[in-house]
Amino acid sequence: MKKTAAFALTALMSLALPGAPVLAQGFESVRDAQVLNGWRERDGRRMAAFRIDLHEGWKTYWRAPGETGIPPQFDWSRSRNVASVQFHWPRPGIHENAGVRTIGYKDALVLPVEITPIDPAQPVHVDVQMQLGVCEVVCIPLTLDFTGHLEDNNGPGAEQSDIRAALARRPQSGQSAGMGRVRCDAAPISDGITLTADLPGHRVGNDDVVVFELPDQQIWVSSAQLSRDGNSLLAQVDMVPPSATPFALDRSQVRITVIGNERAVDIQGCHG
Repeated sequence: MKKTAAFALTALMSLALPGAPVLAQGFESVRDAQVLNGWRERDGRRMAAFRIDLHEGWKTYWRAPGETGIPPQFDWSRSRNVASVQFHWPRPGIHENAGVRTIGYKDALVLPVEITPIDPAQPVHVDVQMQLGVCEVVCIPLTLDFTGHLEDNNGPGAEQSDIRAALARRPQSGQSAGMGRVRCDAAPISDGITLTADLPGHRVGNDDVVVFELPDQQIWVSSAQLSRDGNSLLAQVDMVPPSATPFALDRSQVRITVIGNERAVDIQGCHG
């Protein structure tokens, strides 16, 4: 989707526990946004979430937004006592607009984040800048700043419930879905490679969407074209690096997500 206008907006929020942060008013796309304080695991990891409530008719993107979307990005460099983070993305929806498909969330997004502290005995100071795209008719970039302290105490029950509900909507693993090992065949093209994944046909519906991801987000990945071959479903994409030349692909790093109306399956790696 071509963007006919682009506006960088910044919303500054603060989290002081106890109590919920308040988003500055006046943004036509975002109604409210806050950090949800979840709980502390026995090993010291903190479970929290970013919650973004959108005004009616607005959407935001999944981690892989589609060919024309804006992938969300996070800057944790100003945070303290953070060794690593892991996002647990809930199953996204598929949205069609004027023949363009995007992948994301309508109305609201609760994005659980699992934070491993450097020192589990100390509080975690979160100072995160999130860059995302939001869409109604036109898509615009938006910047949100989340700041605050996560102490050892658990958060409010309602916030914990929202996080657990989002975790329950995560895609199931390929193994638990009975996918087994998925075979991928790569072939060079003039400006990159074509990758074809052979998926068990009885595990993928005709209306499902198949998404391919690579760790290097600079490599452009097309929408998957699906076809049937006996009991298998073939999902084929083109992958084009910035150099626009064929490249060596580590198949173990390929991530494939099958997204249906009621479920999603996350497949980590494929083999040749």
